[in-house]
Amino acid sequence: MSAIQTFNLPIGGMTCASCAGRVERALRQLPEVSTASVNLASEQARIEAPADSLTKLLDTIKAAGYDVPSERVELVIKSMTCASCVGRIERALAKQPGVLEVSVNLATERAQLKVTQGTDSSSLVRAVTQAGYTATLVTEQADQHSSAENSLRRERVLLIIALVLAAPLVLPMLLMPLGVHWMIPAWAQFVIATPVQFILGARFYRAAWKALRAGAGNMDQLVAIGTSAGYGLSVYQWYVTPAGQAPHLYFEASAVIIALIMLGKYMESRAKRQTTSAIRALQALRPEQALRLKNGEEQLVALSELVLGDQVVVKPGERFPVDGKVIEGQSHADEALISGESVPQAKQPGDSITAGAINGEGRLLVETTALGAETVLAKIIRLVEDAQAAKAPIQKLVDKVSQVFVPAVLGIALITLIGWLIAGVGLQIALLNAVAVLVIACPCALGLATPTAIMAGTGVAARHGILIKDAEALEVAHKVKIVAFDKTGTLTAGTPQVAYLQAIDGDTENLLQLAGSLQRGSEHPLAKAVLDACAQQGIEPPQITSSHALSGRGIAGEMGERSLALGNRRMLEEHDLSPADLANKAEALEAEGRTLSWLIEQKPQPRVLGLFAFGDTLKPGAKEAVSRLQALDIETHLISGDNRGSVDKVARELAIDSTHANVLPADKAAIINDLKRHGVVAMVGDGINDAPALASADVGIVMGGGTDVAMHAAGITLMRGDPRLVAAALDISDRTFNKIRQNLFWAFAYNMVGIPLAALGYLNPMVAGAAMALSSVSVVANALLLKRWKP
Repeated sequence: MSAIQTFNLPIGGMTCASCAGRVERALRQLPEVSTASVNLASEQARIEAPADSLTKLLDTIKAAGYDVPSERVELVIKSMTCASCVGRIERALAKQPGVLEVSVNLATERAQLKVTQGTDSSSLVRAVTQAGYTATLVTEQADQHSSAENSLRRERVLLIIALVLAAPLVLPMLLMPLGVHWMIPAWAQFVIATPVQFILGARFYRAAWKALRAGAGNMDQLVAIGTSAGYGLSVYQWYVTPAGQAPHLYFEASAVIIALIMLGKYMESRAKRQTTSAIRALQALRPEQALRLKNGEEQLVALSELVLGDQVVVKPGERFPVDGKVIEGQSHADEALISGESVPQAKQPGDSITAGAINGEGRLLVETTALGAETVLAKIIRLVEDAQAAKAPIQKLVDKVSQVFVPAVLGIALITLIGWLIAGVGLQIALLNAVAVLVIACPCALGLATPTAIMAGTGVAARHGILIKDAEALEVAHKVKIVAFDKTGTLTAGTPQVAYLQAIDGDTENLLQLAGSLQRGSEHPLAKAVLDACAQQGIEPPQITSSHALSGRGIAGEMGERSLALGNRRMLEEHDLSPADLANKAEALEAEGRTLSWLIEQKPQPRVLGLFAFGDTLKPGAKEAVSRLQALDIETHLISGDNRGSVDKVARELAIDSTHANVLPADKAAIINDLKRHGVVAMVGDGINDAPALASADVGIVMGGGTDVAMHAAGITLMRGDPRLVAAALDISDRTFNKIRQNLFWAFAYNMVGIPLAALGYLNPMVAGAAMALSSVSVVANALLLKRWKP
């Protein structure tokens, strides 16, 4: 059993002394708990229990009907070099009181923690420091972009110095095949190699010592031991070789190994920065100032000075600084980097705009509706950052391997040394082969394989309007075999349109004109559909003398001497009118689930003038979206609360495999659970009434429509209401997971092949050092190929 620890847990939901007593009794019933006391005033429980019993304590409090409030903490961690570092930091943080979950990402150099409310952040920073690394809270990072640039610049300068110093040491080896036999004096080799070993290579010694002090192993220990052995052997050979004889020195091996590893680290750092380019591109969209209109005067102010309701002027070519609503002017907005929509969207009074979009040709006056962290852009950035920081389930295997990797390599190197000594080859050869084993072993590639692929995949997806919430959704999505669609707002436009019209006398243009006159000024959805149809055909409805609503039936109005009415069948029955020749067509349209309206003349002669059928129209690309999925051998289902006729009609038009009609929102989840027995299921909805079904599916995909990216019930949010992005989301998931598998294969294969070759004497230390540097860079470069992906 682990050591006893005192937990101070906040308890949420307590209202009286009996609540505190109930929690206390529940905790004391646990055999692991030594003491437990609950204070109602401070809303805290003080518990003494084994350090590894936190999960059980939380479950007990939850079972008693209360909760432990939690919060998120993010740390920036420096000095990590490999997967072993990640594991050590995670274990150090997990031991801290109040830490519920922890995930450390080598590629982003971030630690994401879920902690109980009120946990001391400074204790988390101290835990990382004691493990041998440096940590700062993200909120303390004044300018992370500038800091990263400065770090990369310093790394480049040190690399150039290392390469310049190592070049003369390796030059004689390069000239030898050309017949030039020349050797730098031993003292000169010593003078050149020493600063490389102990000044430029000091980073490896520092990191190795910190890891050793923390009782763990990492890549730096392998490099420090290997290069020190080569350097020490050279000094020893120089000392014991009689004067006048050329000693066998290996200064060049140690110096070149350090220079090559520094080169690999620099290339790796540059490549890792490219994996975060999507985040930087999104962050660059936020202007720092806005032109506020106050009391008729334009004032240039910082964004922090704006408040909700402020009016902001956005000139042509400028970025929108806030989310808002257009109150004056007309223009177009380029939202390509936010929603992936390549065509600029028309904007006029009443339309919403998104911070970060580029204003087109017109001056707009915008009323602020969201600022700072509440803007759509900020939510997108937060969602992408969370996805890139999260760990894929497959990473668990890597974490287990990394825990034993460095000790295993040290053991193999020792066996190599002893084995070659027994074979009688002498200390020099035995030591060089052991050094080669130490140098070629690379846990870096293992640590970078998964996070770099996830960062590149989620980043390129975000640029095309596909926001992936977490790594688990990314990993599961590539296994999807069944896609279930909601109908309204997902595959269809979600607003009624005139689907069919027929005039008794055959003059449909006149029929539409008369109906448009009746509907002028009405806000009813069917009225809007009639007026939209008029606009599409270039018809200008004339003014009517007067109009009035017919409760539960429709609308009536006068046009000169004529009295007209537009309404449902009830209105026909009241006027004792028959649909006549339109009866059969009306019956067929009703069977398809269409909504019918009849235009009649009341005066001077009561008669039916024509029929209108309203229906939801398919979204552009809906048919292509379904056919793409079926081409991938994915089964498609349509789940809707609409009547059987309208659901079947949409299914026939799109060639969907199976339909479920008249389904209540609460029952959609049951259908999804039933489908899950036949394979991995993705549910696609508009996020309004589909939350239970989205949460029940293996992967929830929500149509954000570019307005709301905080649909937490879904693993994937599509910023545009384009159903074709469903297949694209599954495609980028598949490609990203393939990259993860490729990276892990090469990382494991590299070590499986390289270490035995080094142990058997087939690789000299310099070649091993180059191969080690190349392995990490190749893994990151392979992941970066995802940046070329397009839907």
